[in-house]
Amino acid sequence: MSAPQPKPGILEISPYVGGESEIAGVSRVIKLASNEGALGPSPKAMQAYIEQAETLHRYPDGAASALRKGLAAAYGLDAERIVCGAGSDELLDMLARAYAGPGDEVMFTEHGFLMYPIAAKGVGATPVAVPEKNLYADVDALLERAGPKTKILYLANPNNPTGTYLPDGEIRRLREGLPAHVLLVIDAAYAEYVTRNDYSAGGQLVDECDNVVMTRTFSKIYALGGLRLGWAYCPASVADVLNRLRGPFNVATPALAAGLAALADVAFTDAVRAHTATWLDWTKGELTKLGIEVPSQVGNFVLARFPDNPEHDAEAADVFLKSRGIIVRRMAGYGLPDCLRITIGREDEMRPLIEALGEFMGQ
Repeated sequence: MSAPQPKPGILEISPYVGGESEIAGVSRVIKLASNEGALGPSPKAMQAYIEQAETLHRYPDGAASALRKGLAAAYGLDAERIVCGAGSDELLDMLARAYAGPGDEVMFTEHGFLMYPIAAKGVGATPVAVPEKNLYADVDALLERAGPKTKILYLANPNNPTGTYLPDGEIRRLREGLPAHVLLVIDAAYAEYVTRNDYSAGGQLVDECDNVVMTRTFSKIYALGGLRLGWAYCPASVADVLNRLRGPFNVATPALAAGLAALADVAFTDAVRAHTATWLDWTKGELTKLGIEVPSQVGNFVLARFPDNPEHDAEAADVFLKSRGIIVRRMAGYGLPDCLRITIGREDEMRPLIEALGEFMGQ
């Protein structure tokens, strides 16, 4: 008898590989590979997490009621249409499970998050990567490619790893031009870092349409990546579908408590945002002085494009940085082999990074 076989598409998935955390033989590692919060979690979030230790024998609130109410108050949303998940990854995956399958197409931009094609292949759908224009999502190209088979468009805005974004007007033009049956999923994982007047995370568009979902995460500015906590704001019909599909206790009690406390600690979040903006600008300026191109605009990371020179290319830079105990992220898997993605960390992490790259570039 033959062994059990997975569904079509599963064995075509290249498993997602997170950023490295260790370097053999190096005691103090500067990790700038995973876009983690520069200042760590809010002290209030950490205390809320600790306080749950004595109740770990109890099941969590499956409805995530307190956190949904907190999110609704913080962002001016309808709590009934918020669905919480074990990271936004779980929600992105559930949307694929709910709305796509064999014979369907799932679109995303060519340098979009690697979880999008994984979610598509996991349900037997065909992933479709649409070319970008100068590292920006190309609305015209997306509209041209969308068709009867297209069921979901995942759009990271801002995009990781490019650090670029589409303004609200372009997002609306995209939604207006897409077929009505296409679910537009705006992955706004880095929204809290954006303060530009022309940017919108997508919540208002969700309120106006029945085919738009906005996903968010607590892993970035709130620095709770280890707890796996995310949320989606949906039309009522989509929220109903996700609540039918998700596990009954898909978010752990400590994550719910820490998330609510982090959300309430506005002063800490503001400090993280200000710190990140300062050091993003500084890092971008210093890299530019070294002859390294930085196309990124927003987020808590920069995309660094290295010269087409074997002695000073991205791969050589990565090796050199590791020799100095610094971990960044190679971007070949995103179709950007000449680039490294560098998280914005603390001052005592960013200055050694620039010093090391200055040595590497011979300056």
